[in-house]
Amino acid sequence: MAVFNRVESNRKIENAIYDETVLAGDGWMHELKPGQTLRIIDVEGNQAADTLFFDAENPEDHYSAVSTIANQGNIYLSTGTVLLSQSGKELVKIVADTCGRHDTLGGACSAQSNTVRYAHDTLPMHNCRDTFMLQLSKYDSRYTKRDLAPNVNFFMNVPVTPSGGLTFNDGVSAPGYYIEMEAINPTLVLISNCPQLNNPCNDYNPTPIRLVIWDSL
Repeated sequence: MAVFNRVESNRKIENAIYDETVLAGDGWMHELKPGQTLRIIDVEGNQAADTLFFDAENPEDHYSAVSTIANQGNIYLSTGTVLLSQSGKELVKIVADTCGRHDTLGGACSAQSNTVRYAHDTLPMHNCRDTFMLQLSKYDSRYTKRDLAPNVNFFMNVPVTPSGGLTFNDGVSAPGYYIEMEAINPTLVLISNCPQLNNPCNDYNPTPIRLVIWDSL
């Protein structure tokens, strides 16, 4: 049986230092300083936010799903999860979460995976991998596809079957649900607001997300 861990935040929007809406299919990249908190808000509900994290002091050291899962002994992410890099460095900690469960196994959609999973005519469709690369190239031209690691899919429901397979189900989020994470070390956050139309992760209707940042309390 699924267990969801709902923890609300006491932070007020009016005290934030940053507030931006990211449209469906668009990308975003930003550096969090230690102590800063990022809230990702699922504005209309059931919208996956594919997210990568990099050590801002060593961008080659990116988020590790394997290290994070092994450290917490749980394949799903929620309040209390510390996201670790490949080197084991602590990047951010989830400090509030009204959705209660997030995926880090399903990966990001790409032109290649769309054609394999769905049909060849999906090849030109907008996808998260291309959005990731566009944002990385704007930030630093030294980034290449090799810098794309397994990502986090906030607000996305990917149950594991008894045989070990993955199922892309309807989301478990709702309008206004959010997740907050506090930076432990300087961290680059890269988001693709998923444009996927071929499975129910976005309820077949991609919508905006809202990003809010607070300085340390």
